[in-house]
Amino acid sequence: MRLALPSLALLALLVGFPARADDLANAQRLWLAGQKAQAVEQVETALGRMPDDLRLRFALGVMRMELGERDKARAIFTRLTQDFPDLADPYNNLAVLHAAAGELDEAKAALEQALRLQPDHAQAQENLGDVLVRLALRAYQRSQKAAVAPSDALASKIDRTLALTRDMRSR
Repeated sequence: MRLALPSLALLALLVGFPARADDLANAQRLWLAGQKAQAVEQVETALGRMPDDLRLRFALGVMRMELGERDKARAIFTRLTQDFPDLADPYNNLAVLHAAAGELDEAKAALEQALRLQPDHAQAQENLGDVLVRLALRAYQRSQKAAVAPSDALASKIDRTLALTRDMRSR
């Protein structure tokens, strides 16, 4: 699964919000130069002046995700879904975090919300497909455990679905 905006450079696409361009641009430059701690500090400093700024908050959430700080990222994206309930991207990124934690039902619900808000959101569509494949695998595996007798057809479905999930991870 992938983020709605996998590159911090793409955050400039979010228009109409008050982030000073130089704050975000400086943070992006630092990030891309490998100075990730300084980039986070730049965004946090800017958020101190503009705590409600969507672009800065979203950038910080993406940074936290990419740094592996999932709990902090989850808190940021959850709050963004509350403060900006009509935006699909925070739901998509929250779903990525849920899926990474194995919370497939929560990931599915977040992606469905993203798609209700923006039906043509390509990344949310792809991520929903990934989650549905993983949910199918889970259902097949549960069925196999509950079965009284082995089923070649079910074993074949599990093998094909496992191969698909491995292929999804490799891209």
